[in-house]
Amino acid sequence: MYGNSGFGWTWFFWILFMVVIFSSFGNWGYTYRLHRRYGMAPSGGALDILDERYARGEITRDEYARMKSEISRTPALVTAAATGR
Repeated sequence: MYGNSGFGWTWFFWILFMVVIFSSFGNWGYTYRLHRRYGMAPSGGALDILDERYARGEITRDEYARMKSEISRTPALVTAAATGR
């Protein structure tokens, strides 16, 4: 019936395309829900790490203030260290 028209394999590629689309949306939905549920947000940088250390009691208030002022004073060094330059 389809003969040499080339329509014989077209359905296979459409189904494969739909599987890829649905699996991509499924993966996106799963990771979106996971991040919303457990709060897995990316770290914001040096100040966030410093805040966490202070909150856990790893550093004193004076150390926290000194380190925070150093980080705030030298944004070029922090940016260069983060980018590897």
